[in-house]
Amino acid sequence: MKIMLSAFTALAAFGFMVASANAENLVLYTSQPNADAQATVDGFMAENPDIKVEWVRDGTPKIMAKLMAEIEAGNPAADVLLIADTVTLQRMKEAGQLMAYKSPEAANYDASLYDADGAYYATKLITTGIMYNTAATMKPTSWADLTKPEAKGLVAMPSPLTSGAALIHAQTLAGVSGLGWDYYKALQANGAVAAGGNGAVLKAVASGEKAYGVVVDYMPIREKAKGAPVEFVFPTEGVSAVTEPVAILSTTKHAEAAKKFVDYVLSENGQQGFLKLGYIPARNGMPVPEGFPARDTIKVQSLDAAAALKSSEADLKTFSGIFGTN
Repeated sequence: MKIMLSAFTALAAFGFMVASANAENLVLYTSQPNADAQATVDGFMAENPDIKVEWVRDGTPKIMAKLMAEIEAGNPAADVLLIADTVTLQRMKEAGQLMAYKSPEAANYDASLYDADGAYYATKLITTGIMYNTAATMKPTSWADLTKPEAKGLVAMPSPLTSGAALIHAQTLAGVSGLGWDYYKALQANGAVAAGGNGAVLKAVASGEKAYGVVVDYMPIREKAKGAPVEFVFPTEGVSAVTEPVAILSTTKHAEAAKKFVDYVLSENGQQGFLKLGYIPARNGMPVPEGFPARDTIKVQSLDAAAALKSSEADLKTFSGIFGTN
C-alpha cells in the first residue's frame, strides 16, 4: 500500500511539473492603478488558467523609462503593455518595438480606436471634461464658459508638463475649430491656473478653493457618489479621451499568450471588467458606469496619434509660453 501511495505521489508530482512546464508566463507592464491591474489579470487568468501573468505597475513615464532602459540593454522583460495613451505607443510602433496583431475583436470597435496595422488597441475611454462645485454661480455646459467673467480666477486645470492626459487634452482641443491655442490664451487671461495633475484639481474644486476644474471624468463622478459637492459636465464641443491602449512587444517570446491577452481585454468579458471598475468601455454596444450619461450622448473629439507625436515637443513649448512652467 505504501509503495502504491508513493508511486501515486510521484506520478502526481510529475504531472504537476509537466503542467508547469507547459504553462506560459506572461509579463504585463501597466500604468493602471494596482487594484485595476490585479482585477484585469485575475479576469484573464480565470479564462486562461494555463497562462500565468506577472505584472509591474507604475505611472506611464516611469514604466516607459524602465522599459526603454531594458530595451536599450537588449533584454526587455515585458511581453504586453497596457498604458495611458496612444501617442506613447505610436512612438514605439514607429521604432519597430511593437508587434502587429490583427485581433478578431477589433470588429467591435470604431476604427479610430485602434491602429490600422494592429500595433495597439484602445481598451477604455477616460475623457476629460469640466467639473464644478455645486456652490458655483455658473453651471458650465461648454469649454467656452470657463473663459467667461463668472469664472475669472476660479478655474484649476492639470498641466501638460505634469500629466500625460492633460497633454492629450491640450493637443485635442488645439485641433478643435473655435478653440485651438487661442482658447488656452483666453483661459490664462481669465486667471486659470495650470499646475500638477488631476488629483490636485479634484481636491481644489471639491474643497471650494476653486469653482471649476478641468479633470478626467471618473474622479468627480466617483466623488459625487460619495457625497462630495461636485458635478461633472461633458462639454458641448466634445471631450478629449485617453484610451489606455494594449499592445504586444515585438520582442515577446510568448506571442500566442500575448495575443490571447489582447483578445481578452477587447472581448465583451474583458470590457465588462473595465465597466465594473468604473470606466467607459471602448467596445461598441457596451453600457456605461453608473453616474455617466449614455455613451452616444458623449462627443469624443478624435486625435491623430502620429501627428500628436510629431508635435508633442512644440505643443509643450506652446503651452509653457502661455502658462509658464508648472
